[in-house]
Amino acid sequence: MKIMAVDYGDARTGLAVCDRTETLSSPVGVIEEKSMAKVAQQIIHASREFEVKLVVLGLPRNMDGSEGARAQKTRKLGGILENLLEVPLAYWDERGTTKSAEGLLGDAGAYGKKRKALVDAVAATVILDSYLAHRRGQAAGSP
Repeated sequence: MKIMAVDYGDARTGLAVCDRTETLSSPVGVIEEKSMAKVAQQIIHASREFEVKLVVLGLPRNMDGSEGARAQKTRKLGGILENLLEVPLAYWDERGTTKSAEGLLGDAGAYGKKRKALVDAVAATVILDSYLAHRRGQAAGSP
C-alpha cells in the first residue's frame, strides 16, 4: 500500500511516499507555507496525487516522550486532516528525524540553501522508513 509521511513545520513541511510494496520510500516535495489551513489543503492534494492509502503525520515528542507545544500544533493540523482526508491518518513519533536527515544530507555533501530545501523532505522519508520498519516488525510477529 502506498503511504505518505508528513514532517510538519512552521515554514516548511516535508513529504515522502513509499511504493506499493512498502519497500522504498522517497522524498516527494516540500510545502513552503506558514498557514496551517493551506498546508492541510496541499497535503490533501498530495495524498490524492500520489494515490496513497494512509497518511502518517510525524509527531514531535519531547525526548522524555511527553508532548509539548509543537506536538499540540501538529495534533491541531491532524484534526483538520482527519476531517478532510479521504484516507486514514496515523501519528508517528518523529524524535530525532531532523537530526538523522541532516546527517544523511551532510554525508551526501548537501550544504547551504540546497540542504535547507531538502532537510524537511528527507526528514519525512526518515519518518516513513521508521513507520514501515514498525509495520514489517508487526507483520513478522515482533512486539
